[in-house]
Amino acid sequence: MKARELRELSEEELRSKERELVDQLFKLRFQHELGQLENASKLRNVRRDIARIKTVLQEKRRRKE
Repeated sequence: MKARELRELSEEELRSKERELVDQLFKLRFQHELGQLENASKLRNVRRDIARIKTVLQEKRRRKE
């Protein structure tokens, strides 16, 4: 997911996407602990996507001020 794509979404869509990714991250961590996760790089990618969303949300909030 690219930051450019995220900037085109509304704040509500970004918050929804963030909730989905946090839920996905929880499930991936659970699978990782049980040894069922085949590709551990998924954890890293989801964490980075969450960080990108938080950054874009912060940018949008600052523009409003």
